[in-house]
Amino acid sequence: MTDLSLDAVDHAFETAVRGRLDAIEALLQDTAAAQTAFVTDAAQHLLNAGGKRFRPLLVVLASQLHEGADASAIDRAAVVMELTHVASLYHDDVMDEAQVRRGVPSANSRWDNTVAIMVGDFLFARASSTVATLGTEYVYLQAETFARLVQGQIAETRGAQPGDDPLEHYLGVIADKTGSLIAASARFGGMVCGSSPEVLDALAAYGEEVGAVFQLSDDLLDIDSDSSGKRPGTDLREGVATLPVLMLRRNAEACDARLLDLTSRPLTDEDEVAEALALLRAHPVMDAARAEVARRADLAKAHLAVLPQGPARAGLEALCDQVANRSR
Repeated sequence: MTDLSLDAVDHAFETAVRGRLDAIEALLQDTAAAQTAFVTDAAQHLLNAGGKRFRPLLVVLASQLHEGADASAIDRAAVVMELTHVASLYHDDVMDEAQVRRGVPSANSRWDNTVAIMVGDFLFARASSTVATLGTEYVYLQAETFARLVQGQIAETRGAQPGDDPLEHYLGVIADKTGSLIAASARFGGMVCGSSPEVLDALAAYGEEVGAVFQLSDDLLDIDSDSSGKRPGTDLREGVATLPVLMLRRNAEACDARLLDLTSRPLTDEDEVAEALALLRAHPVMDAARAEVARRADLAKAHLAVLPQGPARAGLEALCDQVANRSR
């Protein structure tokens, strides 16, 4: 996501943001270094595999709402958010028995589950020691965010319970697993530059919605991503019900029985995957799902109305548009 173009917003601003992100990348590597080469290699494994650096970008953009933010504080705040995110990926891969992450073997498949879990813990510890240098209010927010991440993972693992609305349950998981950390990233940036409580709350609300847009647009890309370079149908192969499928199930009486069957179970036959993708792409539910992503993107941008005008606010608006437009 760091390929976001801010040149139309302000060329000098874009140059400054990219320079800050370069400094954050170097600090990420340093902070993930350990006392032994093995732990350093394992801890930097996913960092070196790339990633969108979406959360550091949010920290940087929000930190530019007011002049005078300390560059070191910006970098440390961004590192806390990214390391918390990456640490959670190590744990997620163990729980999901994932074999690949960011195009490389997952840590659990390259080493084993124990190493992956312990390396995730190591990165959480590095995030915690870094956030302690920023102040107690940062420590509190990171701890509360981490609690939401864990609760979201537990809710996802248990699944919707009897009496739960499956779509609302799914959106709640997204809010806790994705929205919470993105909201905290935006708030961290605002805190670094001394934003008012009103602006901090607006940044957090914006981040919550952008987090949902981020994940829900991924749901659509998994179905309609032939032009993006991504292999479509991963969720269908795994039998994971995402936004379009859950919306289908809400109106099952009006849905083709074959499509309901194909989206009710993991698909191991590639012909069935292709059939399911074709049926979904032709179904009105895709337009309905895109409309939901657009609606939430509009909500996100509406929260920015209280922010001061300038390139930082324009950058946050542009970032939201880019995330939403991936699925169009």
